[in-house]
Amino acid sequence: MRSVGSFFLSVEAMNPKIGLYFRVGVLCIGMLWILGCGGLVTGRSSTLSVISNPASPHHTDYLEYQQGRLTKAQLLDRLPHIAMVGDSLSRDFYVSSFVSCVWRSKMNHGRDWFFDTDASPTSVYSLYERLAQETPVVACEYSSVGGKVDSGGGGHWFCGSWYPFNFSQQTDLILAEKRFPDLVLLWIGHNNLHWEWVVDPHRPEEIETGLQKMAANFRQDYARQLGRLVERAQEQKQRRAFIIFGLVNFKSFFEARDAAERLRKENPNLYPYFEVDYKHYETMKPEYRGNMMKLALMINEELRAMVGELNRKLGDDSPVRLEYSEALATADFSDVESIHRIDAWHPSTKGHNVLAEAAFGALRPSLNFLGIVPRPENTDSR
Repeated sequence: MRSVGSFFLSVEAMNPKIGLYFRVGVLCIGMLWILGCGGLVTGRSSTLSVISNPASPHHTDYLEYQQGRLTKAQLLDRLPHIAMVGDSLSRDFYVSSFVSCVWRSKMNHGRDWFFDTDASPTSVYSLYERLAQETPVVACEYSSVGGKVDSGGGGHWFCGSWYPFNFSQQTDLILAEKRFPDLVLLWIGHNNLHWEWVVDPHRPEEIETGLQKMAANFRQDYARQLGRLVERAQEQKQRRAFIIFGLVNFKSFFEARDAAERLRKENPNLYPYFEVDYKHYETMKPEYRGNMMKLALMINEELRAMVGELNRKLGDDSPVRLEYSEALATADFSDVESIHRIDAWHPSTKGHNVLAEAAFGALRPSLNFLGIVPRPENTDSR
C-alpha cells in the first residue's frame, strides 16, 4: 500500500491533472470490478446450527457429518432447498446515491422479505426465518435489481455480470447448480411495465391494443424460461414445485406513494430521492400510472392462464407442481410506512414484513406436495 501511495504522489508531482485523471480511472475500474464480481454473488443460507438440534428431522444426517461420513456440501444437499427469482422488490434495495445503489444491487444480499437471518425485532422477519421454524432449509437468492422477463439468448457479451440479471440469466444460474431447488418462487416482471417505451402515449387509440401485445409477449417470454426450469425439474428423482406470484398490488402502492408526496410537501427533507424515481421509472408518473396498473393486471391474468396451460400439459400425476398465487398481488401496501423513507418506491422493513407474511401464507400446498412437514414443536420465534 505504501508503494501505491508513493506512485500516486510521483504521478501528481509530474502533472496534477494526470494524477487526478489517474485516480478517477482507478476508482472507475474499482467500481466496475465490484459490479462485475458482485453480479455473480448468490445469497445462500447456512443451517448447520439448526440441524445440530436433536429434535431436528435431519439430526441423523448431521451426526453423519460430524462423524466424517458426509461433507458439508453433501449434508446441505439433503436439506430442502428453496430458490428466489425476482427483481429489486425482492431485495434490500432503494434508489439513492450511485455508490449505494451499486453496493446494494450487486454485493448486498439478505435483509429482505425472502432472505433475512437477523433475529433482532427491528429486522425483517423473512420467509426463510418463518420457514426455518418448521424445517431446516437452504435458501438461495437469485433476484437481481433491474431484472426483467426477457426472451433469452441476448445476454451482454462483454462484462455481462455488470448488468442486471434478467429472468433468463437467473434461470441459467439455477440450471448451473448441481443441486436443483425443491421449491422455486418467482416474482419478476415489474421492470417490464414501461409501456410508454413500446406504445405511443400520444396515440390513445393504439394503447389498448399495444398493452395487449405487451402482455402476450410477456407471457411468451416468461413461459420460455419457466419451461427450461420445469424441464430440469422433471429430470429430478424427487418432487419439485414452483410458485408463480402475480405482480405487486400497484393500486395500494400508489396510495402509499401519494401519501408520501403529501408528507414531502409539508417537509421537503422527507423522501430525498422521490423525484429521482421518475427518471428511472417514468411509467410511475401520474399521467402514465393508470395504464401501468392496467398492464400489471393483464400480465397477472396471463400468468394465471399460462400456469393453467402448463399444468394441463404436465398432467395430474406429474412430479412437478405449478401454482399461480395472488398472495403478493393482493398484499396491502397502502400504509405509507410500507414504502422506503428514501425513495418512496421500494419496500421498507415494514413492507418487506408484509410481503414475507403474504408469501409464507401461500407456501403450504407446495410444502405438503413436497412432503416437507412442520416440526412438532413449531413456534413463532418473533
